[in-house]
Amino acid sequence: MPRLGVRKLQVLLSERGHYMSRDKLFDVMRDSGLLVKRSHSRIITTYSRHWMKKWPNLIKDIIPSRPCEVWVSDITYIEIKDENGKSFMYLSLITDAYTHEIVGYALHHSLDTDGPLWALRMALASFPQSSLKGLIHHSDRGCQYCCQDYVRVLQEHGILISMTDNGDPYENAIAERINGILKTEWLYHMTLKTPKQAYEAIDRIVYLYNNVRPHQSIGYMTPVEARGSSGELNKLWKNYWKMRHDQQQAVGEESPSGELPAADPSCSCRKTYTPAAVLT
Repeated sequence: MPRLGVRKLQVLLSERGHYMSRDKLFDVMRDSGLLVKRSHSRIITTYSRHWMKKWPNLIKDIIPSRPCEVWVSDITYIEIKDENGKSFMYLSLITDAYTHEIVGYALHHSLDTDGPLWALRMALASFPQSSLKGLIHHSDRGCQYCCQDYVRVLQEHGILISMTDNGDPYENAIAERINGILKTEWLYHMTLKTPKQAYEAIDRIVYLYNNVRPHQSIGYMTPVEARGSSGELNKLWKNYWKMRHDQQQAVGEESPSGELPAADPSCSCRKTYTPAAVLT
């Protein structure tokens, strides 16, 4: 874990008998040039200006209280750099909003629905059907999540469908946060030259994220430990959408609206989709 945050590193060091105050550890990391530097580059992976049904946001007022209550989904990009220049692959993730465990993931070459479906099927195969009762699947309004193929799988398993109301990332904050962790702590500091290297790196990163990296938001447990724990977690996270909405209401502002267009709609949805609205 080459770019683990200082607070989490402090926990791991303490578990191994090396005690150091947070401020002292920050000073040591800063003096050694080891503090994480943020990167702000961004590739748009969402095309939501389509004709398919967009489902309402069901999780605005929800703070999850158990595993398999809310799964959040998103797609991000992975850079491949070889002798021919730079290209991209895409990573679909499904994360349990309570334990923050990545329960399904898939690395794929295009922005059609196959990759998100692979991730969804991995997640579904990881849990008995009985544990999925009442589960909400939350995502943005990208065509990958609105299309017939994806919606049918969710409905076949009795999963409720929730989507963001607009392009506000606060409406899918946990998924956005997971993307940032994987990139800031691992991927931005790796040079992947082939798809094979990318597949191997993602497998390793997801394993470390789920099984080794302590998470402040769940009391410095790992997501796998959180899933196996008894009793309700000591939750340290917040409903960021609700906080922001309440603040805007207090000062008389309207919530931001608008959608994030894909750079090239023709490559964002490469299949011909049947509208999800016809499904029952």
